[in-house]
Amino acid sequence: MRDHLLLTFNPGSSSIKIGLFQVVGGSARRIGKGIIDFQKQPLIFCLTEGVDRTEIPLQASTAGDLHDVLEETLGWLARHFSLDGLAAAGHRVVHGGERFTAPVHIDDDSFKAISDLIPLAPLHQPQSVRLIQALRHLRPGLMQTASFDTAFHVTQEDLVRRFALPRALHDRGIKRYGFHGLSYKFIAGELERNFSGIAKGRVIVAHLGSGASLCALQDGISRDTSMSFSTLDGIPMATRCGTLDPGVLLHLLGQEKQNVAAVQDMLYHQSGLLGVSGISGDSRVLLESDRAEASEALGLFALRVGGEIARLAATLGGLDALVFTAGIGEHQPEIRAAICGRLAWLGVKVDGSANGGNAATISSPQSKIAALIIATDEEQVIADEAVSVLLQA
Repeated sequence: MRDHLLLTFNPGSSSIKIGLFQVVGGSARRIGKGIIDFQKQPLIFCLTEGVDRTEIPLQASTAGDLHDVLEETLGWLARHFSLDGLAAAGHRVVHGGERFTAPVHIDDDSFKAISDLIPLAPLHQPQSVRLIQALRHLRPGLMQTASFDTAFHVTQEDLVRRFALPRALHDRGIKRYGFHGLSYKFIAGELERNFSGIAKGRVIVAHLGSGASLCALQDGISRDTSMSFSTLDGIPMATRCGTLDPGVLLHLLGQEKQNVAAVQDMLYHQSGLLGVSGISGDSRVLLESDRAEASEALGLFALRVGGEIARLAATLGGLDALVFTAGIGEHQPEIRAAICGRLAWLGVKVDGSANGGNAATISSPQSKIAALIIATDEEQVIADEAVSVLLQA
């Protein structure tokens, strides 16, 4: 495999992140990255190679399959990189259900199983399926691998994963799965490499982006997490509601006679920061706004994150460190400060200057709990796991 190339695909609800890696000596080294923004018309493919960044309009349509989009994107990549030595393509797949607890080679059987899980992750899983189908059509001989967000959380105890529902439902797979596992796996690795003392302890990682969740780690192992059966649960997000009294759903479906599709659209696309503020789901926009609704949305976000951190600390039996990651976690000091302010009773104290400068360590020397910022890299985990599958082939 020496000097072979590897592509990674990390699909979101409104974009696809693409990584290009060189496989050398059994490890993957990033040499380029790109993102297709589905919110732009025409589609925009932003390609980064070293310090050079190029914005490329795409003519393809996203209607139906993604064959044309991917064919055009691969064509542009081939102008910058030699794809003749492409060894494999690795995919982030949000839901692995109970079957997938490790990365796999995508064959007919595993592809069908991934497709069958679409109802459990209707916002993300279809994009992965469409990408896999498109690559099968365009490059039928190319090995494809899948890395699952849910796999990292299989280490949690059964008690943690159980809902207080009839046992038969749990046995049929109605349980807490957890997500953002690739991000948490990367952070656990970075803690071990750079903060080995902290890595052995009780750590809560706050993956705060458009989608947001928290994970309780002990010795780098997932013990609990805020998202559960679906990516709707836990803390509020850009457009998703977070934890919600199921009685609200019964009321909407019953008394207000809304249909399931309308309620699903509201919960996934019209709630969260967008729903509370009525302005935007983008926290950067809300931070710049002087409207009371914007402040209320951000205040609710900090309140719920702080409360969920306290719940996860109870699972761990204490807390030694807090790690912020992803877009909000890495780049928005005002929101980090608000969350940490909610945790002052736990002994969290933030150094204002370090926090304002997005330093690696933002806790003050007097803080009883370390507070860190670590940039996440899901594509690196996808690439590393794809290489592990290749080596076993």
